[in-house]
This record gives sequence, C-alpha cells and structure tokens, in this order.
Amino acid sequence: MKFIPLWALLNLPVVLAFNPDYAVSTTPPYLVYLKSDYLPCAGALIHPLWVITAAHCNLPKLRVVLGITIPADLTESHVQVIDYEKLIYHPQFSVTSIEYDIMLIKLQREVELNDYVKPVNLPYQPVPVNSMCNVSTWSYNICDMYKEPDLLQSVDISVISQAECRNAYKTYHIRDNMLCVGIVPGRRQPCREVSAALAICNGTLQGILSFADGCVLRADVGIYAKIFNYITWIENVIQNN
Repeated sequence: MKFIPLWALLNLPVVLAFNPDYAVSTTPPYLVYLKSDYLPCAGALIHPLWVITAAHCNLPKLRVVLGITIPADLTESHVQVIDYEKLIYHPQFSVTSIEYDIMLIKLQREVELNDYVKPVNLPYQPVPVNSMCNVSTWSYNICDMYKEPDLLQSVDISVISQAECRNAYKTYHIRDNMLCVGIVPGRRQPCREVSAALAICNGTLQGILSFADGCVLRADVGIYAKIFNYITWIENVIQNN
C-alpha cells in the first residue's frame, strides 16, 4: 500500500473519500452509472432490460451508462449508453422515509451482454450477520467536484446485526427490510460519493444504500434496502412490464 504522510492527510479537505483499505479496479460488470441533469446514482443490472437502484434517486433526463470506469470519459472501450422506457418506484416508498427505498428502471432496449456488462445475481436467501460484502460506487476528485465523479472505489465490509445498527443510528427505525453494513459505530466523516452504492455479498446483490451518516467507502455504517425482502415485487414488476 502506498505510504501517505500523516501531515498530508490532516490537511486534506474533508470531502475527500479517502480510505486506506479501498480497492480501485475496473468496473464490476453489473455496476451501472445513472447519469442525469441532477446528481447521479449507482445502479445494478439485474436483467438485460432492467436496472435496480434506490427510489430516492432523482434522475431527470436519465441516461443509463454501463461498462464505464470513469464517468467523465464516455469514450472508454466497452461503454454502452441506453435510454430508459419507464421508472417504477416501490408503491410504499415515500420521500419522507428511508423505507422501501427501491426502484426499477426498464430500458428502451436490451443491453449487449459481454465480459464487461452482465447482470448480477439476486438473493434467494437472506445474508447472515458477519458476512463480508463488497460495497462499490464512485467518488469525486476534490480538485473539481462539479464535474462527473472520476474515481471508482470499493471496500470490503461486513453485515452487522440490527441491534448494532440501531446503536449506530439511534434516531432511525431499523426495519426488517433494511440491511446494515459497515463498522460500528462508524467514523462518520463527510465526503462526496455517488448515491445508491451496491452491497454485493458472495457474488449476490444483497443491498442498495438508502442512507449513511458518513462515507460508506470509509466503512462507515450504511443502511441499505434489503434486496431479499423485495424479490417477489421485483419478479412481478419484470413479469408484468
């Protein structure tokens, strides 16, 4: 690991999503960049025609970008840019709550599946506490946060119990349809990360980030929509649309 002097870290702006444990690599083939005229979000390809993300994402003039590592560079090899046909929010989602924070995006056409773009597995059993998960999303260069995010990062962190999560978030109601991943109590340092980070546990999509008081790329505790609890809804939406 590259050594960084302590004095340099102490003088960095607090928005830097620095984490000494993060890994930078090529884009996981299921990871989707949701570009819009507002803030972007991350998403996951779950079917050649469907992407899943958080319902809290506000995505005017949405463009779905697959196979990309640096969102500022649409000239990368293997990038696919696709328009969407419809956004389908969970019927119980409310902007005043972090519950039911899940949304499906139907694409205008099927993506071309290859080594760089392919669906992620959905869960058919819940993920146990202490399972290790890989959380990935993009972060922003501190020198120019007004452009597209330019750094893909991931961190390996574990699922924690609901009791531990309630201890980390005493003012939130942690429900059975939520999953908490991170380190308790979390360092809770602000940064700029692309919303709706994905939690992949044993090769399966188990969570989509709804809320974090801090930085999930620094392993702060995040509250995720528990995908296992929404499998029936997901399958029904895809089948009926």
